Amino acid sequence: MKETVKIGLLGFGTVGYGVYDILKNNQEKYASLTQTNIEVSKILVHDTAAFPEALAAGIPLTDQFEEIAQDDSISIVVEVMGTVDVARNFITKALNSGKNVVTANKDLLAVHGEELYALAEKVGKDLYFEASVAGGIPILRALNESYIGDNLQEVLGIVNGTTNFMLTKMQEEHYSYADALALAQQLGFAESDPTGDVEGLDAARKVVILTKLAFGKTITMEQLPTTGISALDLADFERAKALGYTIKLIGSSKVVDGHLNVEVAPMLVPSDHPLAHVKNENNAVYVTGEAVGETMMYGPGAGRMPTANSVVADILQVAKNIKENRTGKGLPIITSDVVLGQANPTYTDVLLRFKQVENQGLTFAHPQLTQLDSADGKGYIHASQVSKQELEAIKDQLEKNHQLVFEAVYQSI
Repeated sequence: MKETVKIGLLGFGTVGYGVYDILKNNQEKYASLTQTNIEVSKILVHDTAAFPEALAAGIPLTDQFEEIAQDDSISIVVEVMGTVDVARNFITKALNSGKNVVTANKDLLAVHGEELYALAEKVGKDLYFEASVAGGIPILRALNESYIGDNLQEVLGIVNGTTNFMLTKMQEEHYSYADALALAQQLGFAESDPTGDVEGLDAARKVVILTKLAFGKTITMEQLPTTGISALDLADFERAKALGYTIKLIGSSKVVDGHLNVEVAPMLVPSDHPLAHVKNENNAVYVTGEAVGETMMYGPGAGRMPTANSVVADILQVAKNIKENRTGKGLPIITSDVVLGQANPTYTDVLLRFKQVENQGLTFAHPQLTQLDSADGKGYIHASQVSKQELEAIKDQLEKNHQLVFEAVYQSI
């Protein structure tokens, strides 16, 4: 007779319902895969009265977290409710109550990941979080399984579907930034307050998690240089195209001479690079390793079923671990000798946009610099083969000598 693995599900919104639905509709398959019977025992919601149809269907709702925390028969808590402080409190209590945890909460892990990883290891329980980055793309599992023996050199990600949708509309259909944002909001890709997406904060939280798993380095949001897409202009795409590039919001963790350069910004992506062809709300993560070379994983970055599928994959793995009595072994995080910060990468090309002043003629002491045609009061400079430190010195000199006001800077990946 198969062991029953009971689940306490925290949240019954878009993703929570997707998880419940997938588990319910694949019971026989999952029983065969895990050699256990997986059962959703309780589902935490804010107000059970708000779900009359679920109650009528016999779905086991509760509005009391303690019913889950104190139920010794529940061995996995699945958190898909969002928030940071409440989720942290619930997950901490769940782990301390002897329960394994699966979460899709990137906001939580970006801020309190280290604390929760350590607690899970201390109490000997699993903490899985595949769905926290890039929705339906199993990149975290690949990083801590498939790439574990390699020395990774670079992880580049398009990990925010909202901004990638907007940039696709701007690049291919010549939408203005405002119109692209309005369409994203109309279609439900962007929130009424889109700050987290368009200013790069959502992507940055995912880069914090990717950097930990790819390079074993802990970085905080405060340490991560982050620039969003709100300063982009349609003319920027035309100038980038003339140089052989498109523009994408990229999360980048790259080893340069033993130092790790981590940042999130709109970057120049060569038109023939695989990331240049990732369009609309799709996500992709591009990994370069010494042994494996260049690989890319691509797919839907959000949505009920892609995210729920990643959550379910974690649930199945934890159920197998419970069956085989091997929970709490800790994440097989890659270790490396790279030093965080102080990297000085060289950029093949950089596009700089500045506020154009009438009859503003520029002369450059640097042979790497070329002034491009202006457009609608915007001036452009192309820099080639410059290091990060050289670029900063060039900008400072141009601001001082020519009183330039730079509005946007795009370096090549």
